[in-house]
Amino acid sequence: MKTTKFFIGLLFFTMSSLAMAEKSPVLMTIDGHDVTKAEFEYIYHKNNTNNAVDKKTLDEYVELFKNFKLKVVEAQHRGLDTLPAFVNELRGYRNQLAKPYLTDMSLEDKLCREAYEHLKQDVEVSHILIKIKENPSPTDTLAAYQKALRARKRLMTEGFDKVAPEVSDDPSVAQNKGYLGFFTGGMLVYPFEKAMYELPVGQISQPVRTFYGYHIIKVHSRRPSRGQVQVSHIIKVVKADASEADKEKAHKEILDIYARLKAGEEFEKIARMESDDKGSASRGGELTWFGVGRMVREFEDAAFALKTKGQISEPVKTAFGWHIIRLNDKRGLEPYEKKKPDLVRAMQRDERASMGRKVLVDRLKKEYNYQVIDKAMKEVTAFMMRTQYIDSTFIKKADLLNKPLATFADKTLYQNDLLRFIALTSPDKSEAMLMLAEKMEPFVQEQILAYEDTQLENKYDEFRFLMQEYHDGILLFDVSNTEVWEKAAKDVEGLQTYFEQNKDQYAWATPHYKGRIVTCKDAATAKMVKALLKKLPTDSVSSYLNTRINNDSVTLVKTEVGIWKQGDNPLVDKYAFKAKKAEVTVNEDFPVVVVVGKMLKKGPEAYTDVRGAVTADYQNELDRLWIEKLRAKYPIVVNQAVLKTIKE
Repeated sequence: MKTTKFFIGLLFFTMSSLAMAEKSPVLMTIDGHDVTKAEFEYIYHKNNTNNAVDKKTLDEYVELFKNFKLKVVEAQHRGLDTLPAFVNELRGYRNQLAKPYLTDMSLEDKLCREAYEHLKQDVEVSHILIKIKENPSPTDTLAAYQKALRARKRLMTEGFDKVAPEVSDDPSVAQNKGYLGFFTGGMLVYPFEKAMYELPVGQISQPVRTFYGYHIIKVHSRRPSRGQVQVSHIIKVVKADASEADKEKAHKEILDIYARLKAGEEFEKIARMESDDKGSASRGGELTWFGVGRMVREFEDAAFALKTKGQISEPVKTAFGWHIIRLNDKRGLEPYEKKKPDLVRAMQRDERASMGRKVLVDRLKKEYNYQVIDKAMKEVTAFMMRTQYIDSTFIKKADLLNKPLATFADKTLYQNDLLRFIALTSPDKSEAMLMLAEKMEPFVQEQILAYEDTQLENKYDEFRFLMQEYHDGILLFDVSNTEVWEKAAKDVEGLQTYFEQNKDQYAWATPHYKGRIVTCKDAATAKMVKALLKKLPTDSVSSYLNTRINNDSVTLVKTEVGIWKQGDNPLVDKYAFKAKKAEVTVNEDFPVVVVVGKMLKKGPEAYTDVRGAVTADYQNELDRLWIEKLRAKYPIVVNQAVLKTIKE
């Protein structure tokens, strides 16, 4: 039944920037509730396209729409729209629908395509990192920036090998002297990634700010993306402090393994027996898919150098030891539309998640005439300078500042609104002035987006119609479930009466066999089953067989109950229909078959024989009778002049 929860079925919508249209004329009134032409057209044209499975004429659709709205009105009269379950479900749908309207979708798409373009290219980089502590003061930030500038100036003449070990805060600098190797899109924090794709080969960037601090980046080269590979490997580990004898021993062992592989021995078998990587050894040496930058460079280069599936590399030396690598598969970059969901999820985890909101807020500031009251802002600044630190007494003091601070649309933001936001979103003992500079814009953004959220139904026709569709669809499901679906399922007497009154429509063109198939462990069990079937009531057979004949430790019989026509079941064909050509495959564990029942030549003998069909028909009958009552209960007035303006 869940699939009928919405009158329209599955709901899809395309985000559009529809301005609020002129007021739409009323098409019909149901119990005093107005339905506009625009609302009706939205649903009618959306669900009655040329591709619709059951396309309706306009007049047919009007009648269906009336029935739909009558049920919604009835649900509202019953108070179903006030129940917490309804309110919470509708709120959840609205929160999801609102998300695309509360960001700049064009920017999101632009960033997504940029991310995809980055994936097409690998970039070879070095960097120097000048760290900045968490929640730095302006003084800390300036000092780090100036240090980064000095490092960049030195790089122009001295090079990374000398400068990076002396000034970089990157923990790996002692080993790599600032050289990071090749990366592709999605592997580094966004500001770093953007800078390395924009920087010309051979050039050194200005300081690039990220969460970690300031980076000085140099791009050494670019190449088309290598894509991804899936390989298996065998490794003989060589520890960093290994003796020369141990190193030579590992080298000899890998050469012996290589010779065995060349002679035709199975890779998986050797990997399980000989590889020191026990995790992959249990899988025959198989590793997960990987791309650029995921493995040490020597291993990566050797893996990507393999051209054909099954090709095996010569022994490869890395910092971990000696490897032999076999190529299992390769794949390139997936098409944009297939990759897009992954890119969107990745963007939601970094700085790009807020960029679309910021662009929208900047636009809304102009639309809503956002203004800061300078005098009030100066009072807030003076208060923060006196306060110095945010502590447990901050909010109590801040509440004394309650003058208007900023205005937009018909909203006023007050001084203590901002100060409470700062207190609730800042670490204890934070520097007050630093938090004021950091939190002012997020506070304004939150307030403007919250206001915009309340205006979506007024600004966007499609959003309003879609919310109405959800609203009505939930109510339709809830009231129909009570009045039709559950009612029909529980009304045994009603189902049987309906079946008896309409028995002819369930007649069969060919005979059906109604009975039971019991497959038995042996002939003795089958004899016992036959005796029981003669004296036990029909509704007790299954329970008796499962509890008296079978038990927890031994299963002697398996049973199946049903109604079959010839051709449905080979056992029934052979033992009930006596079909000579029936092809029966006997279960070796239960070789003796007992089939008992009766042949129904003209049709079912009870509604339970065709329960699904009878239940569906009875539901339709209940629905028809219910609609008759609703049409008599609630007046409907259709404006025929407006209806004539709607195009098929």
